[in-house]
Amino acid sequence: MKTKLAGYGTIGLALLFITLLICIGFGSVPLPAGEIVAIMLHRIPGIGNLITPDWSVSSEQIVMQVRLPRVLLGMLVGASLSVAGAAFQGVLRNPLADPFTLGVSSGSAVGAAVLIFFGWQFSVAGVFTLPLVAFFTGAVTLWIVMWLARENGKIPIESLILSGVVMQSFLGAIVSFLTAMSKKTINEIMYWTMGSLSLRGWSYTAILLPYLALGVLFLWSRSRTLNLLALGEREAAHSGLNVESTKLIILLVATLMTAAAVSVSGVIGFVGLVVPHMIRLITGPDYRLIIPLSALGGGIFMMWSDLAARSLLAPTEIPLGVVTAFVGAPFFAYLLYRKKKAREVNMQ
Repeated sequence: MKTKLAGYGTIGLALLFITLLICIGFGSVPLPAGEIVAIMLHRIPGIGNLITPDWSVSSEQIVMQVRLPRVLLGMLVGASLSVAGAAFQGVLRNPLADPFTLGVSSGSAVGAAVLIFFGWQFSVAGVFTLPLVAFFTGAVTLWIVMWLARENGKIPIESLILSGVVMQSFLGAIVSFLTAMSKKTINEIMYWTMGSLSLRGWSYTAILLPYLALGVLFLWSRSRTLNLLALGEREAAHSGLNVESTKLIILLVATLMTAAAVSVSGVIGFVGLVVPHMIRLITGPDYRLIIPLSALGGGIFMMWSDLAARSLLAPTEIPLGVVTAFVGAPFFAYLLYRKKKAREVNMQ
């Protein structure tokens, strides 16, 4: 397993670095990869003194103040959603599950929409107000879904998914109502609910990074537990695992990662569905590989999606959620088709 992780990890890191350079270099002012690397190395203490600046001030500002924070934030958002999706699929034992199954995205969207509707985006904690409130409402949504799904001290998978669908529908109706009632802020609300990384500075990266780092470390440490759950709850219980509490903790951590990502980028769907499933097809069902590689794959997928969002119809920017939906919706339909065919074969 360690050999496979080292091999796949090396390939993933190489692809991540290449994608990072391409996404930073592409834009209205193209920048060569060598210059981008030199600018970033020049900011590192100890190494920067060895590099003589031979680039313009405007190039450095474009890299360090405009493109790099946006690209890095996209990488962190994609990694968060992908790892959370892998955890959801492991706990629910369903490749069609993703972080939005429990309605967390809709809960975060309600918090953000209320602030935007009343003009309170910067009323309490400045630029941190919107992410913090969206995070709080997403976490409250998780608690409500868990409460609705609980039966006799247990949380059946069917009830959990149904509760998530109910909350998504209800909270989505609230966002639609606010959008319909709004006149001055309708475009801002709609654009946030469709996802975007535009006008996001280093502060947003600082908000998300701790949740991603701690979440990945925790879920990776529970890889063997996820492997047991993938075999079935009865088999996991027979091995001595406290199934219900383990499911609750993993779902809580994955949902908080999702809420943190949604709070800084808006609602972006299908990332947690597509990436972990592709990783599983490549590496197999071992979550010791799926968790870390989903982080790499999610970052790569989101960076390319954001590059497409800002370049396909430039200077007009496509909402990031629209781009991921164009990729994810057909993929979701393909998974449904495969699952249908598998059931038909089993019935014969």
